Parts: sequence; C-alpha cells; structure tokens
Amino acid sequence: MTVETKLPYNKEYIEQFSKERNEPQWMLDLRLQALNNAEKLELPKPDKTKIGKWNFTEFKHTAKGAEITSLQDLPVELQEYLDENNLPENLLIQRNHSVAHSTLSKELEDKGVIFTDIFTALQYHGDLVQRYYMKDAVSVDEHRLTAMHAALMNGGVFVYIPKNVVVEAPLQAIFWQEDPELSMFNHVLVVAEQGSSVTYVENYISHNENESTVANIVTEVIAQDNAKVSFGAVDNFAAGTTAYNNRRGVAYRDATIEWALGQMNDGNTVSENITHLVGENSLSNAKTVSVGRGKQTQNFTAKIVHFGKNSEGYILQHGVMKEGATSIFNGIGKIEHGASKSNAEQESRVLMLSEKARGDANPILLIDEDDVTAGHAASVGRVDPLQLYYLMSRGITQEEAERLIIHGFLAPVVNQLPIEAVKNQLTQVIERKVY
Repeated sequence: MTVETKLPYNKEYIEQFSKERNEPQWMLDLRLQALNNAEKLELPKPDKTKIGKWNFTEFKHTAKGAEITSLQDLPVELQEYLDENNLPENLLIQRNHSVAHSTLSKELEDKGVIFTDIFTALQYHGDLVQRYYMKDAVSVDEHRLTAMHAALMNGGVFVYIPKNVVVEAPLQAIFWQEDPELSMFNHVLVVAEQGSSVTYVENYISHNENESTVANIVTEVIAQDNAKVSFGAVDNFAAGTTAYNNRRGVAYRDATIEWALGQMNDGNTVSENITHLVGENSLSNAKTVSVGRGKQTQNFTAKIVHFGKNSEGYILQHGVMKEGATSIFNGIGKIEHGASKSNAEQESRVLMLSEKARGDANPILLIDEDDVTAGHAASVGRVDPLQLYYLMSRGITQEEAERLIIHGFLAPVVNQLPIEAVKNQLTQVIERKVY
C-alpha cells in the first residue's frame, strides 16, 4: 500500500499562484507542463529505501511571513547562524515564503552581482533565469518529485556572478519555516560566469515536531569556465518534515564546485548531491556529514560524473547514527568514456552509537575509460574501544571521550563551512542530536 499520490493543487490554483507573483509566461508554461507530468511519473527509487508510504502530498503550499526590522529581533536559534560581532553584508532571510530581510553590499551591486529571491529574479532577470532554470543540472521530468517541485516552486534564491568578478565575502541565505504546516518547494540557482568565484551558504530550519509537511528542494549550481563555487549548507528540518533535497552542479573547463553539507534533519530524508564534471580539468569536492536519531530513515547519494579529461572528483561522507535511526550512504564515482586521466576518489564511513541503529555505506565506481585513477573506502562500525580506553586513561570521562571521538569523526566536513557562526551552529546541532 502507498500513500495518496494525487497532487493537492490543480491547474487553476497554479495559474492563480503564478499570476499573483507576476511570473513570465515561460514559467507558467513550465509549471503547467510539470503538473501534467507529476501524476504520470513514478517516485524516485533510492537504493535500499522504500519511500512509497512517505508523505509527499499533505502540506500547506503558501504562507506569508512578517518583515524583520532588526536582526536582533530574530529568535535565538536563528541568531546563532549569524556572527553578532560581524553581521553579514550579504544576507537574505526567507520567513515562510516572504523575504523578511535582504541586503547586498553596494560594491557587489555595482559589479553586477545578483543576490535576490527567486520571484524578484523572475520579474527583473527573467531571461537570465530562463537560460539556466531546470535545464543543465536538473530536469523537470526526472521523476514525480522533480515535476512536483517545478509545478509548485514557492520560494528560493537566485545568485548570479558576472564574468571575472571575485566575491570575497560569503553570501548567506536563511530559510525559516515558521508555520509548522508549511511546505518548502525552494529553488536555489547559483550561476558563476567565466573566471568568477563565490561562496554561498544556506541554512534551513523548522520546528514542526508533530505537524506533517514536505520540503522538496532543488539546487542548481553552474560553474562556467575557470569559475569556482563553494557551497555550504546546514539542513535542520524538524521531525514532521519529509525532505527531498536535490543538489546538482555542472562544472565546465577548469571550473571547481565544492560542497560542504551538514544534513541534520530529524524527519525522513532523501538527499541527492550530484556533480557533472563536463569540462577538462574540472574539479569537485563533495563533503557531507549527518546525524540520525529516533526512528528516522535517511538515504544520501553523493555522485560525481566525469565527462572532461583530467577531471577530479572527491567524495567524503561521514554519518553518526543513534537510537533506531537508519541511514544509507551511497558514494558513486562514474568516469565516462573519453574522460581520460581523470581521478575518482570516495570515502563513506558510518559510526553507530546504539544496538538498534543501522548504517550502510556503499562505495560504487563505474569506469568506462582505461587511463584513469579511482579508489574507494567504506566502513560501518561502533566507537573504537581502544580510542575510548586511551582517552579515559588520561582522566577523561566516557561521555566526554565519546563526544571527542564523534566531533573528530565529523570534523573533516564541519571545518569546511566558510562562515564561523554557521560552523559553530552546526557543532551545536550535532551536540543536541547526539547527547
């Protein structure tokens, strides 16, 4: 038996939703095409995870949020994402589905940088958005969840970095689901033109422990020739949110895409992080940490596909499972024919803290070219008793020794986050989830 799959919103609703936001005709056409596809397509089939009974259709689609007049008025848990001594110049806060706060430095504005919510981008930069939206990275018709996303997209951010512009200070977005029944069909589109560079960090947060809703999030990162995008994220949806998160990147010649993802959701989660190394000498580092607890089920897939010669892809996944949580970690390196001299490396490791916790690490190499380098490593196990013994022999309690081991286990990803306040917040989330 599966849950009801009929979409809760129809053609008339979507037409009205699009009209109220003054969307261009091409976006409405894309929404309606996606709606038509959604009920015909099947759900994705993540490896070893049955999602047929998960909630993807029971949610409230839209709600407004009040403007934030001062960052000091934010709840404490949101202020923790900000450095109070050095508030970011480039910050966007989406409260429910309203832009509650948005700033971009004049210097970046003068250079042509765009950092705005997706609906403003559709109104004022529609042609630019259309050039990349659900084309090179994610397709509308991949499966039911991508089609639902395209039909019901209700928030998100557009980032555009012009040719040869180097953005030194990070751009930060906070997506705050204040309404406990509200869905997030966020679309994040980051485009770095030739020779440019940018660091973008996003945070998702909700508090719906009991109310059921959905997060269906698609991210597309496009790095043109010789561009660099560093992408950091902390996902922290509460137990009532069923999350589908699809983050994709496309890197062209000499381009780099770096991912540092803290996957801290408390509800059932499917996460895909896929990068296509299209150009020669392109590079991607994909690093993920996760902590699972309660009865949640999670499925994480990190995949780097090599098309360009001399391309390099590195995957690092570390997960900690406790109580009755179950997590699957798939690390996939695929080298296509013609991508000679490429290198695909991956490491997936799961640490289990209880007898009922379950973790599965699956390293996969798919090689269609001879002259390449590839390697993988995987492990699933419990806290090393020798490490515990060593620390406890130095006068450290068992609880503190376990804490140090866990933080050391997750540190390779946590330390990659480029904003100190976000790094500290992820550390606090880990503390709350593990202890």
